[in-house]
Amino acid sequence: MSDSQPASVRSDQSGWMDADAYIFDIDGTLLNTRDLVHWNALHQAMLEVYGVDTTIEGIAYHGKTDIGILGAALERAGVTERAFRRDLPKALAVLCREVDRHAEQLVADQCTCIVDVLQKLHSAGKLLGVASGNLQSVGWHKVKAAGLREAFCFGCFSDNCESRVEIFTNAIMEVHSRLGSGASVCFVGDTPADIQAAHWLEAKVIAVSTGTFTIDQLATYAPDFLVSSCQELL
Repeated sequence: MSDSQPASVRSDQSGWMDADAYIFDIDGTLLNTRDLVHWNALHQAMLEVYGVDTTIEGIAYHGKTDIGILGAALERAGVTERAFRRDLPKALAVLCREVDRHAEQLVADQCTCIVDVLQKLHSAGKLLGVASGNLQSVGWHKVKAAGLREAFCFGCFSDNCESRVEIFTNAIMEVHSRLGSGASVCFVGDTPADIQAAHWLEAKVIAVSTGTFTIDQLATYAPDFLVSSCQELL
């Protein structure tokens, strides 16, 4: 860790396993993809439904939902909010269709020691789920491509959510429906958006810099635990 990290970030990871349930982000936390399947699907959705030949190049999409990414790219291309909302269901259907068609082309690398951490949590009897800005079909395809699908009991996605807070709220509700209203939840993510959403809901959060954000960038948001990779949790 940097010597300049805020004092509010813990310098050790003791107590990180105290929660009853652990909810993981997908991209940059569980895995990193090395393909253009999702990227191309977003492009096809914008082209086919809105008639706009554009991509998400230059959009700050890390931490955003799929709906938010589409909205930002189309707004930049001059599509009105009204037109975006009117045809959004069609666009999401095309996005899922394209990822379904090309799922075998997904190349998803597991993040460092993520399997070991999941096994450790499973052995301790913790409930495991995912909470992602991906659409459900897209997210599960990625998790499956990384060989991690069997680790998780449930997932909460962005099909009907435009903010990470909404997705995290749904995850907490799912945990409480399974374990009771007193169950504690810890989120694991790689973006400031993950940290902010967890804090908003007064949940614990482990931040990992296995995505695009550095340790110093994540430290600014004061997660409960901060690691360069899941290896440090072991």
